[in-house]
Amino acid sequence: MGGVLAVIPARYASTRLPGKPLALMNGKPMIAHVYAGVKRAKRATEVVVATDDQRIVDAVEAAGGQAMLTDPAARSGTDRVAEVAYKNAETVVINIQGDEPLVHPEMVDQLAEYLEAHPDVPMASLMTRLRRAEDLNNPNVVKVVVDQEGFALYFSRAPIPWQRANPPERSPTEYVFKHLGIYGYQRDFVLRFPKLPPTPLEQLEQLEQLRALEHGHRIKMMETPHETFGVDTPEDLKNVNALMTGRSR
Repeated sequence: MGGVLAVIPARYASTRLPGKPLALMNGKPMIAHVYAGVKRAKRATEVVVATDDQRIVDAVEAAGGQAMLTDPAARSGTDRVAEVAYKNAETVVINIQGDEPLVHPEMVDQLAEYLEAHPDVPMASLMTRLRRAEDLNNPNVVKVVVDQEGFALYFSRAPIPWQRANPPERSPTEYVFKHLGIYGYQRDFVLRFPKLPPTPLEQLEQLEQLRALEHGHRIKMMETPHETFGVDTPEDLKNVNALMTGRSR
């Protein structure tokens, strides 16, 4: 046993951007960019795209990657990750969103290194300083607060922590962390997680990670200088395409 399995869940259906994983970015499907970014991670011994659609499998394989068809009835990306983990022996599993083509391989390595060194910690994730003040009240930008040891206290779409008396000379974003949607798990925990009953706060906020906290499991948060840019709408696609073009110059 040992090693690090990186899984990229990618669902074909999307309300705001149908066929999102196959959307072209710089001439390649978005999922191919995500796969290439994760593949550059030094600690990932296996990288697999977990999907519900053969067209995504074909696109990944055409780009030289590995993909697996998972249960079309899977409720979430985590369920797809667990399905792949069940068929593999790696002890650490990293879950990378399939709609974040600018993912940095260092993010995968940071999570993997920590979880390999701390097998008693079931789950870990990343956060970064909130850079844009307008994101504080944006419900699509998830915020997280942590304890003195860096374990998550709570995640919310609301602005947390709330500053009752904010010094005017200091920006509110100085205190706020944005949660990035990349997760790491010990293999045994990711296999158990989908079987945990959904919880009230999870359902209120529509944040799956709250299920772990509400069932008493700790989530280690680590700060990263990197930021991810998810693609949910045609406008997001246009903006990330522009960022990718800028990077390649």
